[in-house]
Amino acid sequence: MELRHLRYFIAVAEELNFTRAAERLHMAQPPLSQQIQHLEAELGFQLFRRTKRTVVLTEAGQVFFEESQKIMQQVDRAIQLGKQTSRGELGQLTVGFVSSSAHNVVPPILQAFRTRCPAVKLELHELTTNEQLQRLRFGQIDIGFVRPPIEEDGINSEIVFREPLILALPETHYLADSRAVVELRSLSAETFILFPRSLAPGLYDAIVSLCLQAGFSPIAGQEAIQMQTIISLVAAEMGVAIVPASMQNFQRSGVVYKSLPESTCMVAIALIWRNSPTQAVQRFLEVARQSGGLEI
Repeated sequence: MELRHLRYFIAVAEELNFTRAAERLHMAQPPLSQQIQHLEAELGFQLFRRTKRTVVLTEAGQVFFEESQKIMQQVDRAIQLGKQTSRGELGQLTVGFVSSSAHNVVPPILQAFRTRCPAVKLELHELTTNEQLQRLRFGQIDIGFVRPPIEEDGINSEIVFREPLILALPETHYLADSRAVVELRSLSAETFILFPRSLAPGLYDAIVSLCLQAGFSPIAGQEAIQMQTIISLVAAEMGVAIVPASMQNFQRSGVVYKSLPESTCMVAIALIWRNSPTQAVQRFLEVARQSGGLEI
């Protein structure tokens, strides 16, 4: 038995007329009658009672008709799901992201992707850059938002977003009530709260480079692996911090932000993925590009 035999049978069962069913199937009526007879012979029971004027389903034929409809609906569903998967519109994506990216590019790109591909399930994990690289290598995430640079074989990356660095001060700091721009060299004696270099060397090096340009090496106090934690430590008067400008979107009482005239260097967030990406990953990248997220 082939699927076409079921399609022939369903057409006759719905029309209860071999001539109309043949027209609907774009075939001649005699071959259709022969196919139904062959199907009955293979099944071992009669599907239709035929007279010169009428065609009706037998009791067994009615049951077979109902089950055949379910089969063909399932086949059509399988075809549709296969097409959706081949276009990257179905499945699951596991996405990693550094905490600070949640304040700039991650929300709009995720929103655009969910609008375009609502059937793809997204599983999100807040991870450091190094954690994402490790999980990506072992296939535990599909795509990630990280702090570049990324120089690893088998891993692709594209810049998503660039922004300047700004200064975060406790609201009790003597410069907190000063003008919006603070010269970094005036903070050479301050204790800085830093992100560990081992977890995001690109960001760490940009911050230290900025201080060196201002004529001093920053005095390291506390370290924290999450930007929100750094901001909270600033609010607790544990020190000052240089952070990406988008951290201003993290509303935390006790902290004020100041622009830096020395902030000529930009820090970035990039998307990373493995070679030979799945259709869902390719679709995610397409949506990110179409939404203006990626800098090609």
